[in-house]
Amino acid sequence: MRVLVAFDKFKDALTAGAACEAAAGALRAKHPDWTLDLCPLTDGGEGFTEILTRAGGGTLQRVEVGGPRGGAFPAALGRVDAARLPAAARTRLGLPPGGHLAVADLASASGLDLLAPAERNPWHTTTAGTGELLRHAVRQRADAILLGVGGSATNDLGVGALATLGLRFIDAFGQAVVPPVPFRWHQIVRIEGRITLPPLFIACDVTNPLLGRQGATVTFGPQKGLPPADVLELETRATRLAALLCDHGEQPRTLAATPGTGAAGGIAFGLMAVAGAKLVPGFDLVSDWLDLPARIAAADLVITGEGRFDATSLDGKGPGTLAARARRMGRAAHVFAGSLGVEEDRAHHAITPPGLPLTEALPRTAELLSAAVQYHL
Repeated sequence: MRVLVAFDKFKDALTAGAACEAAAGALRAKHPDWTLDLCPLTDGGEGFTEILTRAGGGTLQRVEVGGPRGGAFPAALGRVDAARLPAAARTRLGLPPGGHLAVADLASASGLDLLAPAERNPWHTTTAGTGELLRHAVRQRADAILLGVGGSATNDLGVGALATLGLRFIDAFGQAVVPPVPFRWHQIVRIEGRITLPPLFIACDVTNPLLGRQGATVTFGPQKGLPPADVLELETRATRLAALLCDHGEQPRTLAATPGTGAAGGIAFGLMAVAGAKLVPGFDLVSDWLDLPARIAAADLVITGEGRFDATSLDGKGPGTLAARARRMGRAAHVFAGSLGVEEDRAHHAITPPGLPLTEALPRTAELLSAAVQYHL
């Protein structure tokens, strides 16, 4: 029996790699004759850089950058030779066989998990640290950059990153607004400067536009600590600043309606408006990069999962899409999750016993996952 073990992270409990190892340990103990293929997944958030860089045979380094509310954090930056990537991944990005690709993720520089709950407030958080990562990649002469944008603490339209990369946000007195966080946006009257980057690709499965009822502020702002009473005001300020960014980047203002521009508090929009960034479907790229179709085809059984598996997991996200593809290819597939928002059945398993409080379940996630895998397989 050959098993593809491909888990995403269990948020606040296990990395994708640790989840794969926990499940694999359970299988080795019960079925020592089985062959296991471990393949950690990523949705563009935490672990994106490490997983893709290692899978691509690249090198990792830590770059100290500013966090979403200051401080210093060691963010990951990867370097991968394009020639070592599967042809499908190169084709999806339009990369030539030569040159090297820098890999970075917003989560390690401007992520929500870098802040204590009391610090989370999009009025004051910034993507400046993500801009530092991009700037470092440019200084290392990257031929192209891939940025994962999951897990953000921000709703700043990427303004912090753009300021780090060279734009100046100017007030009525001709002075730069520093830092240009949303709380200060009312001071900004014009934008100065230009940004030159190598081809920049944003891996994203979010389809929300920047503005409106399905936009970044309304949909994701409260999840990042935005008081509900402030949603309309921040949306109003974001609308005005989006227009300034489009005008400065000589882009149509309708860019804000493009699906995906609402990703990560609008950083996708900002980088598209003034830095020529392009969106690429996140899971499809990860699938190509990790050579998932071939690995599914080689397996007799696929097991996957994440911390919370619900209807959104079936909408283009990693574990849900992986399981569906495996079944279409005639492979058995099992999903294990900390909690389920879909009906539990023979293929979908909640690892947390009924009645066990979350605070007690989280530190036991590896144990609970191992027990569930052994029981069901």
